[in-house]
Amino acid sequence: MNRNIVETILGAVVIIVAGIFLAFSMRAGDVGASNGGYVVTADFSGIGGLSVGDEVQISGVKVGTVSKVALDEESFLARVSILVNSDLKLPTDTAALISSESLLGGKYLALEPGADEEMITPGGRIQYTQAPQNLEQLLGQFIFSMQEDDKK
Repeated sequence: MNRNIVETILGAVVIIVAGIFLAFSMRAGDVGASNGGYVVTADFSGIGGLSVGDEVQISGVKVGTVSKVALDEESFLARVSILVNSDLKLPTDTAALISSESLLGGKYLALEPGADEEMITPGGRIQYTQAPQNLEQLLGQFIFSMQEDDKK
């Protein structure tokens, strides 16, 4: 009987410690955190693996997250919805670029604010976008150009 009580107490301690680790990891990862930001959209010819939840950065500083990725059925472009921090105001000539975190993968959306006096309103659209570079396509072009040089 004594052994059952010790096992029960030990099990309860393990569950409490697991709950503490879960709460800490959620806080560290900003899961469920919402600062009441606003949504803007941007259309890309390709998103190259960008997905919901990926970071949005300006000069390497996180300023938002990708909240939705969908296909615009009229233009057949990838429409990316971006949740931007509410204290950040973006000029209308802001550019959005999809970049790689490293050679192993991982994408983020980089914003490059312009100098326009007018700001993008909540629900507005970023006009200037650049799709990510496709490494396989670049290698193919390089190999093809090298073959042409060998023929000459």
